[in-house]
Parts: sequence; structure tokens; C-alpha cells
Amino acid sequence: MAKKVSIYSTPWCVYCKMAKKFFEDNKISYEEHNVASDAKGRDEMIQKTGQMGVPVIDIDGKIVIGFDQPRLKELLGV
Repeated sequence: MAKKVSIYSTPWCVYCKMAKKFFEDNKISYEEHNVASDAKGRDEMIQKTGQMGVPVIDIDGKIVIGFDQPRLKELLGV
């Protein structure tokens, strides 16, 4: 069963781009929230984590702050 993956990002964030490329390379579907223009997404991210920095990645309710590739691999089973 596919995991629900969301990424909270901004268009200029290098680590966000790296995370999205990682998802694409591993054929992981994800929902993106551009917190630079999406106030609801930004509020959701802050409520979940208390974080203002991106990327914040939510995998089935487990939060990963930043582009932590080993943790992403572990949570996604890739």
C-alpha cells in the first residue's frame, strides 16, 4: 500500500528540490504545499512541527525535517 507523502516547500529551497528529485527518482507520489504562497499549508506545517524552515516532509504522519535521505529511505522502504 502506498504511503501518504506530503512535502512543505518553497520554490527556491535547494533541499526541497533535492527531496522532490529523490521522490521522483524512486517513483514516490507526493503532495506538495508551497508555503511561500499557500497560507493554509504554511499554517498546517507550523502547527504540525513548530518549524518555519523547509522542507518539512510528512510520511503517514511521521515528520522529517530537512532532506534526511537515510530517514526518508527507512520510512519509505526504498
